[in-house]
Amino acid sequence: DMARYFMDFVQEESCGKCVPCRVGTNRILEILERICAGTGEMADLERLEQLSRQIMDTSLCGLGQTAANPVLSTLRHFRDEYIAHIRDKRCPAGVCPALVVAPCQNACPAGVDVPGFVSLTGEQRYSEALRLHRERNPFAVVCAAVCFHPCESRCRRASLDDPVAIRSVKRFMVEQEQRPALPEVRRDPANAAKKIAIIGAGPAGLSCAYFLARLGYAPRVLEAEQRPGGMLVQAIPAYRLPRAALERELKMIQRLGVTIQTGHRLGRDFSLADLKKEGYAAVYLAVGAPLGSQLQISGPTERIVDGITFLRDFNLGRRPQIGREILIIGGGNVAIDVARTMQRLGAQSVTVIYRRTREQMPAYAAEVAEAQREGVRFVFLAAPAEMLLEGDQLVGLRCQKMQLGAFDRSGRRRAEPMPGETFVLAGDQIVAAIGQQLRCNDFAKDTKLNLIANGWLQADPLTGQTAQPWLFAGGDALTGPASVVEAIAAGERAAVAMDAYLSGAPHAFWRQAHNCDTFFDPDADPLEYPRAAQRLLPLKQRRGNFKELELPLSKRAALREARRCLRCDYREPTTQQP
Repeated sequence: DMARYFMDFVQEESCGKCVPCRVGTNRILEILERICAGTGEMADLERLEQLSRQIMDTSLCGLGQTAANPVLSTLRHFRDEYIAHIRDKRCPAGVCPALVVAPCQNACPAGVDVPGFVSLTGEQRYSEALRLHRERNPFAVVCAAVCFHPCESRCRRASLDDPVAIRSVKRFMVEQEQRPALPEVRRDPANAAKKIAIIGAGPAGLSCAYFLARLGYAPRVLEAEQRPGGMLVQAIPAYRLPRAALERELKMIQRLGVTIQTGHRLGRDFSLADLKKEGYAAVYLAVGAPLGSQLQISGPTERIVDGITFLRDFNLGRRPQIGREILIIGGGNVAIDVARTMQRLGAQSVTVIYRRTREQMPAYAAEVAEAQREGVRFVFLAAPAEMLLEGDQLVGLRCQKMQLGAFDRSGRRRAEPMPGETFVLAGDQIVAAIGQQLRCNDFAKDTKLNLIANGWLQADPLTGQTAQPWLFAGGDALTGPASVVEAIAAGERAAVAMDAYLSGAPHAFWRQAHNCDTFFDPDADPLEYPRAAQRLLPLKQRRGNFKELELPLSKRAALREARRCLRCDYREPTTQQP
């Protein structure tokens, strides 16, 4: 959009004496407008580069010679945004009118009609609101509890006061469900006869199964653990996601015709080649990123507890051993979940050690703030260096003081050691939560799979199709650790692609635009209600239990909050000429 704006400016300033500047920049503007309208093609990127360099080399004046610089710069540094406009038909910045219905909906990875379900909730049409949400995301109850709500970060109400509390409205909406609000399902005997396997019952796998079932397929989900849910049940603590909430939506998905089989691990109980021999026409690989990254420091590192393994063992009822003074290495959501879980289990002290500052922590800011309120201690600008033992007993951890240096590829300043500056933290248990990984060799020995440099699966980013045309992949196994709603979106994309592979054409009817018939007066002033505050369980009631932390809004507060929506999706009705 910035490059397009500059090309539009050049049209007015160009003297028109030389063809490269007069005609070439106009051709660039036409291509950019086509891309912003969602009608571009991947070949346009090469055309833009060639045109830009020709204009730079052949223009007569400084204006023409530098006119294409913004195009080349944005292609170099923001190429992913060009690709999103062309391949995904999505504007990440949320500014291209042809691709953006409302900024909040555009920011949602699953494409949920946010203004639609919010306005339906405001009119107390809860079943319709739930069905509309489940058109694009089956996990309304789950996301009401754990979604990091990127929609709120793009809410235009923030330009007036504060964004609409969309997740809080959603939480109230799902609390009103009396009977399952099932989405539209199109039964198809021909599709039901085709065997489809989905490996992994996490949010990506279950979402893929859900959308395939809506197209008439009868997918079979194979889960390694004894309980379906993937990281929803294995990693997210119950105080964030009550298990009853997850069970509601698991049952809804099964009612659509999805079979979930637990205790079947890929690589141990079956292989990809076995599924192919058994006549499965398509397979979706959604095994997640189940392994924790290893911490490399001096000392007996085999005694370091892996954060993901700890959460999995505890949440599945295996009750891992808890120390008294816990030292947790890492700054992501896993580190915070481990810290708050151990705090609830009675640890005397819990300390999180992170090599950068709090502002640079990848964990959700609200989770970090609540962890501090609950008594978790944070040590920033520090990195583990050496495990300290007295005899056979772990007594502490020597840490290296860090400082911020130059910016790295993640956009954050690199953490660099301060020579000779160390300190000691007392502790009898160390937990590493420094990342997650996938070992494909454990399950892909009989099927060729391409991997990218860091060990994740390689597949088409839009369809999830791998080097084996019948095998699709998605979720954390493809991208690395991501959010629940991103996994849901990956599952939906894979379902659409698998259907196209099996039937020859996509039939994703839920992607069609829906007209929301709720009342809205575009001439009325926005309602001057303040944002509803999130109610939380008091601190004194959190210790020693896993009661749900976030409490639902009252009916009055929820309806007022829903009516704060500015309805950015509203379009003036068009009248047809007789």
